[in-house]
Amino acid sequence: MSKTAMELVQEAKLVITEVTLEQAITMLDSSSVALDVRELLEYQTGHIPNAFHISRGMLEFMIANHPTFQDKTTPIVVYCKSGGRSALAAATLQQLGFTNIHSMLGGFDAWSEDSVIPPETQA
Repeated sequence: MSKTAMELVQEAKLVITEVTLEQAITMLDSSSVALDVRELLEYQTGHIPNAFHISRGMLEFMIANHPTFQDKTTPIVVYCKSGGRSALAAATLQQLGFTNIHSMLGGFDAWSEDSVIPPETQA
């Protein structure tokens, strides 16, 4: 029996930890690392300050070689546009042995709507 993308996201959400925007901000202000799993063009248009980018489609192949993610206990806040891809990415990271993964509810849309926090853009 095949599944829809939304069914896969719902299954992922059963096994991951999701955090609110406020919780994510607190985590990122301390020792957590932001991981943007959107496509490169989305990231280049605007992203959370100091976020690292690995698109969801390349995550399994690139995370092991990224110097920031060598310690699998590093606290990571994963985000995408609205929360679906980040849920899938968080579940994948857990399967890869990462132990401190959090998916940000609402994604970059929620971050962008918060007028207190300007997105960072690349020139």
